[in-house]
Amino acid sequence: MLIPSIDLKGGKVVQLVQGDRVAIERTDVFRWVRRFKDFPQVQLIDLDAAMGTGTNDELVRKVSAKLACRVGGGIRSVDRARQVMEAGAKKIILSSALFMEGHPDLAFAAKVCEAVGREHVVAAVDTKGGRLVIHGWRTTLALSPLDAIKVLEPYCDEFLYTDVDHEGLMQGMDMEVVKAVRAATKRRVCAAGGITTQEEVNTLDAMGVDAVVGMAIYTGTMELLPPK
Repeated sequence: MLIPSIDLKGGKVVQLVQGDRVAIERTDVFRWVRRFKDFPQVQLIDLDAAMGTGTNDELVRKVSAKLACRVGGGIRSVDRARQVMEAGAKKIILSSALFMEGHPDLAFAAKVCEAVGREHVVAAVDTKGGRLVIHGWRTTLALSPLDAIKVLEPYCDEFLYTDVDHEGLMQGMDMEVVKAVRAATKRRVCAAGGITTQEEVNTLDAMGVDAVVGMAIYTGTMELLPPK
């Protein structure tokens, strides 16, 4: 399944290259909302909240009212997780808050599950150079994605694996790593980072992995086919 992504920064839709450089910036947020309206899931990330530079709460609320969104970015407390769900999210994506002092924070993960329901939790395992990265991809942990998946599996319904090394470059992603992530868990898995062609989406689908796509859609490189 293809999951289109909407990344928000400063009230605009943006696409970043490897989390740093803004490559695309669009003010017409609801043009994309209309374009993605038939998709069963859309990934909505508040980059300002993730980076600690503000929030796009009102925009997240408006978009979540129109699309079935999985929302991530800056969810660092149980109260915030509840707020995002109450704002209309179908699922929340947790990242940095799942780790404390370099290790998985299972107590926090359990509290979030109790508050919003495990079935609504997606655990992000963003990876750069084979290691997990958090805090907007600026802090590297001494953990691999497989290390994290092993212990976080009881506390989420799904894992989001992002290949940061290829994010935004439209050069494809390392499918062997995705295979390893898929084999490491019984939970749903979705992958992001460099996915550029429908063939890659089909390959992931055959592996039982959903594909989160951003840059290739916004640049028109990938034709956006109606969801099946």
